[in-house]
Amino acid sequence: MDRMPLARSEQLYNRAKKFMPGGVNSPVRYYDPYPFFAVSSHGSKIVTADHKTYIDYCMGYGALLLGHAYPSVLDAAKAQMDKGTLYCVPTELEIRLAETISKVVPCAEMVRTVNTGSEATMNAIRLARAFTKKKGVIKFDGGYHGAHDYVLVKAGSGAASLPASEGVLEEASAQTSVVPYNDSAALERAIEKNRDTACVIIEPVLANIGLVLPDKNYLSEIRKITEQKDVVLIFDEVVTGFRLAIGGAGEFFGIRPDLATFAKALGNGFPVAAIAGRKEIMQQFSPAGNVYQASTFAGNPVSVSAAIATLGTMMEARQAIYPQLARTCDSIVEGIKEELEDIGGLDCTINSIGSMYQVFFTADKVRDEATARKADAIKFRRLFDELLERDVFIPPSQFETCFVSYAHDEEDIDKTVEAYGQAFRKIKE
Repeated sequence: MDRMPLARSEQLYNRAKKFMPGGVNSPVRYYDPYPFFAVSSHGSKIVTADHKTYIDYCMGYGALLLGHAYPSVLDAAKAQMDKGTLYCVPTELEIRLAETISKVVPCAEMVRTVNTGSEATMNAIRLARAFTKKKGVIKFDGGYHGAHDYVLVKAGSGAASLPASEGVLEEASAQTSVVPYNDSAALERAIEKNRDTACVIIEPVLANIGLVLPDKNYLSEIRKITEQKDVVLIFDEVVTGFRLAIGGAGEFFGIRPDLATFAKALGNGFPVAAIAGRKEIMQQFSPAGNVYQASTFAGNPVSVSAAIATLGTMMEARQAIYPQLARTCDSIVEGIKEELEDIGGLDCTINSIGSMYQVFFTADKVRDEATARKADAIKFRRLFDELLERDVFIPPSQFETCFVSYAHDEEDIDKTVEAYGQAFRKIKE
């Protein structure tokens, strides 16, 4: 199906290409023939330069757990902006945020606030190397931990479409080993092979190769192996943090990693991230220790105010927010399954957990990177186009995840399920 012309977005994209590489500031935002350009958003909806309104399931790639423009978060940020946007000296706000994260995240004995998920994972790995006096890093096939040299090896998200990123220093990535997800024996063998392993970094739920859930007891086995081998376990909770539960995947699965990284939902749309973990490891950060990490914008009062308001809202209404998120996601997934059953003839697998889901065009169970890649990405792209025609926006790549927010309501659910049903029928034609 040819997409309806998006005249204003096409004009903007043509302008963007002249001054911005590829016309975008992040590759996951691009899709053929050009992406729509946004002008506003509110609740579960995003509005384009062409005056189209979409039900949004990208939701800032998971950042907007409460929904777009959530009032308490915006009010906190606006109030702080009247007092100043950047001080580059400490504020009590930073202490309050660290205290709040320590209160809700099981492993968070100490916290350092940074700006992005990439910054958080990069410095968490540096901490682990300093603490253990070892060099090796183990990650998982399809896991995405940001666009830095330590971990841009067999990565997910936008990097999943590339065999490798040019410009990555082999000297930096040579110390990184990759093992399959949901295979604890492979992890144990990798640690045995490299006794110089400093850390294991993992997305507890893979969310950047599509959505892939851990097998029963898998994360417990990883925790046991890393403890036995004296290897630092890092949970990359940039996606799962505060989304699966107020205490993240650590709380949800009952696993206590040594370090955890957070971003996305922490600020509900504001740029803020954090590294949290055991005090003896965190104290390696300068000026207390000798691991250097610094940033002009770390702990900036606007983002920190937004993060405090976000966590405060989640804590105050956790008994309403998390059950509603799960119910909304379950309703969408069950509705999609019913549509597929009614239509027949389309092989699909749907993975979901909490407020996240993804459709794979394959009859096989998707439990790791290899099985995710067996899905029909061409049909998925057709699904994206057909849903967009029906005012539903999902991430344009098979190797991303759909996110539900607290703002999605029953009307959104009904329209979304109907749109999926119509899209499937078109794909089957």
